[in-house]
Amino acid sequence: MPRRLLLISNSTNHGQGYLDHGLSEIDAFLGPVRRLVFVPFALQDRQGYGAKVGERLKAIGIEVRTLTADDAGRRLVEEAEAIFTGGGNTFRLLKTLQDSGLLSILRDRALAGVPYLGSSAGTNIAAPTIRTTNDMPIVQPASFEALGLVPFQINPHYLDADPGSTHMGETREQRLKEFHEENETPVVGIREGAWIRVEGDSATLGGARGARIFRRGQEPEERRTRESLDDLL
Repeated sequence: MPRRLLLISNSTNHGQGYLDHGLSEIDAFLGPVRRLVFVPFALQDRQGYGAKVGERLKAIGIEVRTLTADDAGRRLVEEAEAIFTGGGNTFRLLKTLQDSGLLSILRDRALAGVPYLGSSAGTNIAAPTIRTTNDMPIVQPASFEALGLVPFQINPHYLDADPGSTHMGETREQRLKEFHEENETPVVGIREGAWIRVEGDSATLGGARGARIFRRGQEPEERRTRESLDDLL
């Protein structure tokens, strides 16, 4: 089966509730699948996080089971009809998946065609590495290698530079150009309210705000919603 991915930049838009902006897309993406396994490891309160997701997805008829970092969790992933990895701290998420032995199982299931949804940190780990996360390294994973479900890096919550800002730190664009001083892999900066949907060898931008493509030695390229990302696959 071809891979099926829905990689959302953020779980909450300004002025909206949790997953409001992406709920209809999640429903359409899952189709007849009405049960999923939720990966809560990016937040400390895993039980509370799972309950929040379960309550929200109940509105579209989705039954949620929350993953645990043990043998029972491994069996849950192996039997999952779909998987959703939530946002939070990307370093904590990746370390937990590595330490529990779940990372490779999750990768194998997603590459075998089990629908994979991610938001924020859950989208970060769909890339080859987490080197383009925005998060603070509050823990140290064994490596930065992630799921590698797509061959490009992702920067969720991408922010365009504000020409009127007095902040003297680096802009997001400058940070990603810095990444390309040391790395070749293209980066997709997806703005809040946007997502990437992958069906086999086809990738499309969705949502409201589009993305910015960064390549080493080239000027950034704008991609609008509903445009293809097939060239990056």
